[in-house]
Amino acid sequence: MMDTSLVLQFIGEILGTFILILFGGGVVAGVVLDKTKANNAGWVVITIAWGLAVAMGAYVSGYLSLAHLNPALTLGLAFAGEFPWTSVPAYVGGQFIGAFIGATVVWLHYYPHWKATKDQGAKLSVFATGPAIRHYTSNLFGEVVGTFVLVFGIMSIGANEISAGLNPLIVGALIVVIGMALGGTTGYAINPARDLGPRIMHAVLPISGKGSSDWGYSWIPVVGPILGATIAATAYNLIIHHQLSIWLFISIAVLIIVEIITISSTKKEQNVQKKHKVQKYNYTKEKS
Repeated sequence: MMDTSLVLQFIGEILGTFILILFGGGVVAGVVLDKTKANNAGWVVITIAWGLAVAMGAYVSGYLSLAHLNPALTLGLAFAGEFPWTSVPAYVGGQFIGAFIGATVVWLHYYPHWKATKDQGAKLSVFATGPAIRHYTSNLFGEVVGTFVLVFGIMSIGANEISAGLNPLIVGALIVVIGMALGGTTGYAINPARDLGPRIMHAVLPISGKGSSDWGYSWIPVVGPILGATIAATAYNLIIHHQLSIWLFISIAVLIIVEIITISSTKKEQNVQKKHKVQKYNYTKEKS
């Protein structure tokens, strides 16, 4: 644990997450908003910048806090017994405050470009993730896998002897490869504060021409990362330290239950859509 006070750790999480969202949200804004010099720069630019955003956020906060910058990581480590529950509220609270501030500054920085951009989905993507194909079962699984790799990777990186100061860059590289390899399906939130914090600000801020904040999808980038992080942290302790935690089984069970529910709801939705199509076809046929 850090030798700084919990107040300073709280401030460290605010500062680090602020930098994370400022650079991460900023690169998405530059790529998707109209009339920016980075417009249409592409997915590679976004993934590299997000990796560097994580690294820079960790450097900014690392001398004050443990630089979690991610409620899923904080909770996963707490469930695994690697982080004190008494410090969880300060860390998670700091992460969300930093995300709120970062999203607000991104909005102000690109202020005239919101009005110049007509695509409401593009505007939302600056603040929050969304699926390439809306399929909750697959979307949840993708967020679980991405966060599992992130947390298991971070714990593995920490166990290696690495020159002082290089860890954040290596974690940043991990973020880049997660984005390039796994992020194309959901936008790889892998961090509840990164998604829910700015999504709240999207709903609150007077963004010109904005649309829905897509609250129907918002639970995926919260539940998925928390489950993925908990499974990763407890599985790491089981494999490496031979420490078995009940939370490993609970998190896997919750994942299975939620996936079954989403599969069932998806089938019901598909049946309703088919029924509507048949009714529309019959109505059109009768009229003709």
